[in-house]
Amino acid sequence: MRHVIALDVGRTGMTAALVGLDGTLLYEARRATGRERGPAAVVESILGFARELRTRGRTRFGTAAEAAGVAVPGLVDAERGVAVHSAGLGWRNVPLRGLLRHKLGRIPVALAHDVRTRGLAEGRIGAGRGAGRFLFVSLGTGVAGAIGIDGGIEGGAGGRAGEIGHIVVRPGGPVCGCGRRGCLEALASAAAIGRAWAAVSGAPAPAADAADAADCAEAVRAGDAAATGVWRAAVDALADGLLTAHTVLDPRTLIIGGRLAEAGDILFVPLRAALAERLTFQKSPTIVPAAFGDAAGCLGAGLLARDLLAAEATV
Repeated sequence: MRHVIALDVGRTGMTAALVGLDGTLLYEARRATGRERGPAAVVESILGFARELRTRGRTRFGTAAEAAGVAVPGLVDAERGVAVHSAGLGWRNVPLRGLLRHKLGRIPVALAHDVRTRGLAEGRIGAGRGAGRFLFVSLGTGVAGAIGIDGGIEGGAGGRAGEIGHIVVRPGGPVCGCGRRGCLEALASAAAIGRAWAAVSGAPAPAADAADAADCAEAVRAGDAAATGVWRAAVDALADGLLTAHTVLDPRTLIIGGRLAEAGDILFVPLRAALAERLTFQKSPTIVPAAFGDAAGCLGAGLLARDLLAAEATV
């Protein structure tokens, strides 16, 4: 059976699948990245996992994968196939596409930013299907976006399009990882909410992850006034950032994903209201939760691989 490899690389784990050319899911697997052993070990883990998937496909289906799509966190030069930088994995300027092609029998390989890849899946077959133009926003440890246009994702001239997390919404506010102050990421990411909640609740400073934001959301549901204040501040900052993005891009649909989206109505009800209050001449967008959750990266990687084969077929 003809198939492709889909591989979504996270900071601690990798999710992969073998996908038929008709989109049928044929096989799924997970592996650790080996991040604790350093950047070189992460690259070796990715290459080894990809080779394992190729072997699995050949053994089970009698033929090797014809293409691969790979999603990675951090800055990606998709045109050159280089993973430029990832603070979470520690690598710089890794020619990952070339390395993977060597391990996979020189098949075509697409390398893309993880959030853009999730946005591709949500826009083409998920929450944004049929929207034409959408903005996918992932709210996790950081905040990042993907600009969707007619079934594809706009990467920008340098592969940095969609970095909504670095819109300054509170000048002079908290320091962001990018070095500026008051970025959306420093105020409305799950990590930022966790830090703010720890500060007002008197709890020990938490690890910057989505679980702490989930704790804040639970406290909001329970009617905790301090948690409600933290949550409202984050929602207001998010609405300001989305207003700027919406004014520039004019998407039909705003798709909100990432761990923070799992809060459900606690997030979406006040967010829709806050954005509606800020609109003047702009047409109100539809705001919806992402459909696929953590599976979006692997689904999107499969779409990237199948797109490569479709492009080859038209040449």
